[in-house]
Amino acid sequence: MFARILAIGCLMAVALPIHLASAQTLYKSTMPDGRVVYGDREEPGAVKVETSKPDTSRTGVQINSPGEKSAVEETARARRSTEASADRLRQAEEQVRQAEAALANGKEPLPGERSGTAGGASRLNDSYWARQKKLREDLVNARDNLNRLRSSQLQ
Repeated sequence: MFARILAIGCLMAVALPIHLASAQTLYKSTMPDGRVVYGDREEPGAVKVETSKPDTSRTGVQINSPGEKSAVEETARARRSTEASADRLRQAEEQVRQAEAALANGKEPLPGERSGTAGGASRLNDSYWARQKKLREDLVNARDNLNRLRSSQLQ
């Protein structure tokens, strides 16, 4: 891995100055004695000066072979798949946080979840306990989904 990074770094170190130099205007100066001088500026006393600017419209990475093209496409597919898995994992983690918050906030009885007793007190009725059971089931399901996603990413 380090050798690959080093090789790519060396190639970029060589290619970058070449690329920067190729973007400049090139001057071809013909001197009075017929001598031709190429440079990045006009030569003083030149009889004839021609300028040329290289075509830089095709800059960037150029993929030449079908093997390179398929490798780039495969890498892009793998990256999209990894990003999609990470998004699903983040969503599952958020669902667990929401289910935990709903369970914590759902401890207080809602209106209609208390029934009066003969002694004048009240007790929690079946609708309260059904809601509590549903909140706990939602949390268990969210945690199971998160664990399933985490284990599938490890494989």
